[in-house]
Amino acid sequence: MDEEKYQNLKLGEKGAYISIIAYICLSILKLLVGYISDSEALKADGLNNTTDIIASIAVLIGLKLSRKPPDRNHRYGHWKSETIASMMASFIMMAVGIQVLISTTTSFMQGGKESPDILAGYVGIFSFFIMYFVYRYNKKLAQKINSQAVMAAAKDNISDAWVSIGTAIGIFGAQLNMPWLDTVTAFIVGFLICKTAWDIFIEASHDLSDGFDEEELKRYKQTACMILGVEGIKEIKARNYGNNVVVDMIIVVASTLSLKEAHDISTDVENALKSQYDVYDVHVHVEPNIAGEK
Repeated sequence: MDEEKYQNLKLGEKGAYISIIAYICLSILKLLVGYISDSEALKADGLNNTTDIIASIAVLIGLKLSRKPPDRNHRYGHWKSETIASMMASFIMMAVGIQVLISTTTSFMQGGKESPDILAGYVGIFSFFIMYFVYRYNKKLAQKINSQAVMAAAKDNISDAWVSIGTAIGIFGAQLNMPWLDTVTAFIVGFLICKTAWDIFIEASHDLSDGFDEEELKRYKQTACMILGVEGIKEIKARNYGNNVVVDMIIVVASTLSLKEAHDISTDVENALKSQYDVYDVHVHVEPNIAGEK
């Protein structure tokens, strides 16, 4: 099972590489045309793509580190490296987003800005189609290897595609004697960068602090209770190691069972959770039902 997980992580790296190449090309194009056409919105979108490069590199590094097998100092493996890299990327993205907000606010306060060249709008539309195709590829790859990280990258791709469409609309709107619309659009892009950074930070900090979905725990508990021989669940906990879920559980069985019979029941619980929910590992502790616990 470990080998399959490691191979899936390796496949996931392809999606990260494609995202990085797309973001590098688009950020250079947007920043270059943005300065030539004097479009604040396109420049902001270009800076948005530079943060996406960093985020994609962080995902790539995290995927590579996560594939390292357990060692003397990391007995549980390096699965959380991906989450740590995501958190670092969120800090960088937030810094860039704040810088975009500051620069566009300053530009708006100064006023007197002319409408940007319409070429900038066409670049925005072109960027939408590129990022949409990257999104489709990464989404298909994420579904194939069941990777939350690659699926998160795919969601970031489609978010960037819609940002590019918004940028184009703002630029085309600025041609209608409303040059301020370009700056307002740039401000919105800066806000979206900050929001994306915040969402990534919240998710990463939740995983690193061993937070877990309570509804998912309820489903695990219901499945365990259906196993023949399980008379109750005394305690159940779960945590994420990267894309892997580890469950700790204390089950209650009849006190008259032999050690082998109790062990077989715990094995049935482990297999049920692994097969139904793709749980990476399950630790089951067995206790005798002395006082009729449920």
